[in-house]
Amino acid sequence: MPNHPLNDADFADLRHQLQELQVEHRDLDLVIAHLTDSPPPDDLLVRRLKKRKLALKDRILQLEEMLVPDIPA
Repeated sequence: MPNHPLNDADFADLRHQLQELQVEHRDLDLVIAHLTDSPPPDDLLVRRLKKRKLALKDRILQLEEMLVPDIPA
């Protein structure tokens, strides 16, 4: 995003993106748990899902940081 103050629409969009990513992150938890509990687990698929989950977590953290206002020192 550009380096300008976020308006209400920007905040709403970021919150919506954040919520969607959090839901996908939780869903991946369930899928990974199901795959690892069902023998034999598909190791390649589990690794790919875990990698996707990590990428989602990174993006979630970025969005959360964007939503927190800068506090002057």
